[in-house]
Amino acid sequence: MLTFKPVALQDRELINSFLSKQNYRASDLCFTNLCCWGSRFDTRFAVEDGWLFIRFCDNNGRISYLKPIGEGDIREGVQAIMDDHKEFDTLFQMRGLTREMIDEIEAAMPGLFDYRLNRSVSDYIYTTEKLTHLRGKKLQSKRNHINRFMRENDWNYKSLTGHPELVKECKAMLDEWMVVNRDEKDPTLTYDVHATTMMLDNFEYLELRGGLICVDNRIAAFSIGEPLTEDTIVVHVEKAFTTIHGAYAIINQQFAEHEAEGFTYINREEDMGIENLRKAKLSYQPDMLLEKFNARLKQYGS
Repeated sequence: MLTFKPVALQDRELINSFLSKQNYRASDLCFTNLCCWGSRFDTRFAVEDGWLFIRFCDNNGRISYLKPIGEGDIREGVQAIMDDHKEFDTLFQMRGLTREMIDEIEAAMPGLFDYRLNRSVSDYIYTTEKLTHLRGKKLQSKRNHINRFMRENDWNYKSLTGHPELVKECKAMLDEWMVVNRDEKDPTLTYDVHATTMMLDNFEYLELRGGLICVDNRIAAFSIGEPLTEDTIVVHVEKAFTTIHGAYAIINQQFAEHEAEGFTYINREEDMGIENLRKAKLSYQPDMLLEKFNARLKQYGS
């Protein structure tokens, strides 16, 4: 039986020793996300026989697993979590499976699972070049927002990377942002602020990257991300005051220009099924929609 424990900051080196060897580009497979959102999903991990196992609760409180990460026979990894799940009175399910992961599982265990697309957790991936330069007719409106922002404001960009004093200032901005948005009906907002605060408190330890936009010497927006794979950087957090026209557009573009150098792709994570967020992410014309699927044993359906 696997022994799971909550993901804690001190587990970073161990968990990353597994995650650093994968190249799925999936935002789930990132220590910062596993740890900082751990309280929201009761995320736990186990390491045994060369495998990293991740277990969590989905939005309906059902026990779920990510694909085991390791270099052995995937059948052994999957069987281990199926055996672990026998103690729970729910259907066995793996979540967050990309098509590449499905191909690996099917090659080793053909016909065992049904797979169902989970659109709300599929990742939006863009080229760094696209988000930096915003070329083309389809992105004209983004350039217009940025040009208007630049005309109307006395602004500058500052990198958070290597500047802990600026990271502390972002915490004050986050408090103000939360007051402005406290009437939002999104039930995940509290968890989002908790995760963001945890990232800011542990910015250097987690080896995060980020930047902020100042308008009239006040922080108007900030963004936090980190390397995900050899060619992809992931954006975890983006906060801006919507009362400043173009604030979200400018921090998006400036992060790509200043913090994503050397990376081909930027993963801006999922839309969580939120209509406005989906519309916003689609409006940037993603180069890839990294589809993710749920897997259940065939006798139970998907």
